[in-house]
Amino acid sequence: MSQPSNSPSPMGDQVAELIRKALMPGGVTVGGIGAFWLLFMESDIPKAIASLVIGTGLSYGARMLKPLHESSQRRSDYLGQMADEVTEKAIAAATGFENKYLLCQAADCESLRSEGMVQHDGIFVPLLEEVFVQLTIDGSSTLPGFNISEGNLTKTIALEKQPVWDFLAQTKRIKAYKQLAILAWGGYGKTTLLKHIAYRYGKGRAPKNAPRLIPILLALRKYRAQLTQDKPPSLPELINQFHIPDLPQAHRLQPLPPHWAQSILQQGKALVMLDGFDEIPKPQRPAVARWINQQIRQYSRSVFIVTSRPKAYRDQDTADRLSLAAPLWVKDFDRQQRQKFVESWYLCQERYSAGGRNTPKVQKDAAQAAQELLAQIEAEPELIALAKNPLLLNMIATFHRRYPGANLPKRRAELYRKICRMQLRDRPNARKLETLLTQCEAQTILQILAFAMMQRRWKRIERTQLLSGLAQTLKRQNEKVSAQAFLEQTVQISELIIRQEDEYEFAHLSFQEYLASAHIAAKPEREKQLYQYLKDDWWKPTILLYAAQINPTRLIREAMRQDANDLAYACLQETTKRVNDSLAAELQAVARQVQDVRYADLEHYLKNRQWKEADKETYRLMITTVGKEEGQWFDLDDLLNFPCEPLKAIDGLWVNYSGGKFGFSVQKQIYVECGAKLDGKYPSDTIWRIWRKFGDTVGWRVNGKWISYSDVTFNTSAPKGHLPYLEELEKMIEKMMVWEFFSSLASRLVKCEPFTRS
Repeated sequence: MSQPSNSPSPMGDQVAELIRKALMPGGVTVGGIGAFWLLFMESDIPKAIASLVIGTGLSYGARMLKPLHESSQRRSDYLGQMADEVTEKAIAAATGFENKYLLCQAADCESLRSEGMVQHDGIFVPLLEEVFVQLTIDGSSTLPGFNISEGNLTKTIALEKQPVWDFLAQTKRIKAYKQLAILAWGGYGKTTLLKHIAYRYGKGRAPKNAPRLIPILLALRKYRAQLTQDKPPSLPELINQFHIPDLPQAHRLQPLPPHWAQSILQQGKALVMLDGFDEIPKPQRPAVARWINQQIRQYSRSVFIVTSRPKAYRDQDTADRLSLAAPLWVKDFDRQQRQKFVESWYLCQERYSAGGRNTPKVQKDAAQAAQELLAQIEAEPELIALAKNPLLLNMIATFHRRYPGANLPKRRAELYRKICRMQLRDRPNARKLETLLTQCEAQTILQILAFAMMQRRWKRIERTQLLSGLAQTLKRQNEKVSAQAFLEQTVQISELIIRQEDEYEFAHLSFQEYLASAHIAAKPEREKQLYQYLKDDWWKPTILLYAAQINPTRLIREAMRQDANDLAYACLQETTKRVNDSLAAELQAVARQVQDVRYADLEHYLKNRQWKEADKETYRLMITTVGKEEGQWFDLDDLLNFPCEPLKAIDGLWVNYSGGKFGFSVQKQIYVECGAKLDGKYPSDTIWRIWRKFGDTVGWRVNGKWISYSDVTFNTSAPKGHLPYLEELEKMIEKMMVWEFFSSLASRLVKCEPFTRS
């Protein structure tokens, strides 16, 4: 691909020469302005840029009224540099470069073709904006809220459920929001969100309250070779030399003003979106983190967004650590988001099937199919859990349309199994294709490949390495298929493997994780190969998918033996979703063992009256119980549906070791005595009166003010019900939403009674 030309245009030479003639004799004076105008009128510069050149020339001229004793040479050089910048602005304005760039960036983000979604006959890929559902962002655990004015009142907006546009709208007032780290697990739509932002800005459709920014969307994995070399390119160089030439219709952007990227970055006009920090191999992350930090410091006026899986962002080397000011979490899809996506998705499918017509029948058929699917999802807790993930919801919708009337897979492992079968068997058969994929054990080959890539911690593999590995695997499996033919048909027909320039990867990392788990599950003796990875977070999704396919009793016991107690609990939770009578008895005994070891640290702290340590351990146990990571906070659904056994275990330990003074059930009783009904349906004045009374009673309010975590009394001299407090409650109190948390948890306590008491 051709590189952008850095040679000045003839018009640029004229503009530069004109400005130098006007400015360099001694700055802009009254006479200088007149001379400037005469020079301009005598030149053949297009009149379209007249006002811009004059206005900018006057602005720069005013800045050049420096003391007369300054070196004329230094001033000459400075003026020459400024003239170059003015020239580039004039050219960009005259040619509409910026508008052309925005359209090219938008075109690059137009299709929904999200990672992990494979194509099927009769199922179409919608455009992004046709089905995009705004993700909600949670910054409540780490960031202050922001205030908005409504008439004479100022209202604090909590950050537990906001669209990303609200954070962008506050970037001028809250500097931390110029550095956003958007964290989520696989399939939660991080890349799609950035594409949505770039598309809306590129098409001029950003919300009215959003700042006017120029989006630059860079997939970090594409540039890891450049960013990890000894002398990596600067951000402007990366944009000019690699990003812009790779955009659709990049030829429209020639000639490229050589300092355009640097100019918008320095002026704070750029929105730099760096996607997929977790997709950089771990050994290379420090170098990439160092490069990102340098660019953020260099261009601090612009806005930066980096996406990553939480583990990769959190577990970094301290020396070169990527640490943005505002870490945000992508929240699960709620019921309204699920409904909006399914309805929009089905309308697109029916409309495309009807040749683009949006007739009443098309709308009726789409609505009926969408409602039937949503009814199935909402009727099954297991399906609701799957549908919280946008990628899995997309897969569920695809399965539903491909197999009308069939029962939906209720577990993640089952969903992946059926999608793989659909791609490798059903799809070729439906198309009556003569394909090698149906003539060999294609999934077995892919399972071996996936497991090998997991062992090497590879998310993608270079073509020659892949062909070599496939050739060896096919030979060992006594398959007569050539490696090249197998790879080509896997990419073209199944789409479970996709090509990214000179490398290949599974359609989504979660497919690689599932196929690796299926490889282990195929032969029980292979389970021991997982034991070395029980404390390795890279392997956690694979291990959980494996636990969902087999009797995990041995695996759970081995995890406990290695003190991987949270993993043991997660495997148990994954298994109970499919428990049957024969497995129930065997799991009952191991479940008690898991509970004993899982709460051992909490019991140790409480027994030794280490109340603060016990408080922090309580939060850790609770947040991991609902499948989240430390640093996140709870949704109300998390609390209203919190598993009873863990809640009873945690509360029982607090009550027993405090002699009935501390514990959630103790707090719940005090809350009720203060007038709470535990239904959460109160007028605002009533709930805050009850909540203030409760705070006064348990010592969370002193002299009419809510205490901070540093003021919590971590000993038995505290009032009854003072603990557990949980440090995150302080943030929730500040955001005026803590009563929702406590009312939801207290309501769950009622349903989970009786509790253990001393």
